[in-house]
Amino acid sequence: MAAKQYQFGVGNLYFTPVGGGAPVAFGAVQDVSVDFSGDTKALYGQNSFPLDVARGKVKIEGKASFGQLNLAIYNALFFGQTVAAGQNVQAFNEASVVPASTPYTVTAANGATFKQDLGVFYASNGQPLKQVASNPSTGQYSLGVGGVYTFAAGDSGKAVAFNYLYGDAVNGQTLTVNNPIMGSMPTFQLVLSSTTKGNSSVLTLLCCTSTKLTLPFKQEDYLVPQIDFQAQDDGTGRVFTWSQTATA
Repeated sequence: MAAKQYQFGVGNLYFTPVGGGAPVAFGAVQDVSVDFSGDTKALYGQNSFPLDVARGKVKIEGKASFGQLNLAIYNALFFGQTVAAGQNVQAFNEASVVPASTPYTVTAANGATFKQDLGVFYASNGQPLKQVASNPSTGQYSLGVGGVYTFAAGDSGKAVAFNYLYGDAVNGQTLTVNNPIMGSMPTFQLVLSSTTKGNSSVLTLLCCTSTKLTLPFKQEDYLVPQIDFQAQDDGTGRVFTWSQTATA
């Protein structure tokens, strides 16, 4: 009787850039699927069923969902461009009051690293003010260097809320994607491993490319990115290895 082996749970998923780099573990893996599929051609004579069936092209495709957010992983698997230290942060509904006398200006709390305006609203009713180049009228504002907002005399003393982006050079990371020539893409090796009741299973796809990266933002739920991938020859004629504890 053949030895029995079962697998429970999703296991562990790792990738290594083919061009060089340290192995990276996917965090909070939710699910992984790997599909092996082949095209077939059937030879028929005069009867209903084929006389012979032969397989042609074969492909290996899969997808993995993981809960841990990491720009370096997205870049290594899909974009293959540049990740740098530092991040852009949103100031959301930063509260302030337009001065009662001239100059009717308010400087954003993070004006020293101000990046981009995302709108100003009246705190009382949420009504947006309109941005103009200069000389704002009531219900308008203009924006200067360093996050300096200028308002009209008609808005003096009113409570406002600011939304904007500012830079944080100390924390986080930023992925900048340029427009590359078609055909360029990162390649990586995937290792899917699992151990259940002392029995091991390890599937290694020796060279993969990512076909799709999905970021499914949802109300009242976690963001769980999904990466779709396809395996190929690693350049030496090999495609994958698959090992397990149980033997025939």
